[in-house]
Amino acid sequence: MTASMHGQPSPSLEDAKLRRPMIIEIIEKNFDYLRKEMTPNIYQTTSFGTTAGFSGIFSNFLFRRCFKVKHDALKTYASLATLPFLSTVVTYKLLVIDPLYSENISKENCVFRSSLIGIVCGVFYPNSLAFTKNGRLATKYHTVPLPPKGRVLLHWMRLCQTPMKLMVIPLVFQIMFGILNGLHHYAIFEGTLEKTIHEE
Repeated sequence: MTASMHGQPSPSLEDAKLRRPMIIEIIEKNFDYLRKEMTPNIYQTTSFGTTAGFSGIFSNFLFRRCFKVKHDALKTYASLATLPFLSTVVTYKLLVIDPLYSENISKENCVFRSSLIGIVCGVFYPNSLAFTKNGRLATKYHTVPLPPKGRVLLHWMRLCQTPMKLMVIPLVFQIMFGILNGLHHYAIFEGTLEKTIHEE
């Protein structure tokens, strides 16, 4: 009796052997599913950050011409391209993607946050960064005469009226791109939610 019991494999071992391929298959499916869902998020967020980087390059070009600065071109262009890009990507993840997938924001809120990030990180931040960086270079290398009374900031703002007006172009573009980005991410979130509900 004992010999026959020892000769047959136990049911628990057979179940474990059957379960292992099923578990591996489920894990692989989940990894594929996450990869497919995360790829559009990464692509859209990176694209949004790239537009902010281009906005920084554009603003740097305008302010360099305005201040007649010809020094440290590589340094200013590199910082004006990378800093708005990084700030947009990080802020978008913290304020849009993470709250969206924790189901804390509505569609309208998602679009509003996305467009606001486009305005702040894609226009105002690179604009002010280019203004201050090139203004300091203009003061350092005396490319623009300073006002006699020392009202440097007001003098610079009057001097840079044309570049500031031209920044309306990236402003409109960033708002539109922010709205489209927010709608796109919310659509991805809704699709993911529906798939999860159907699977359950």
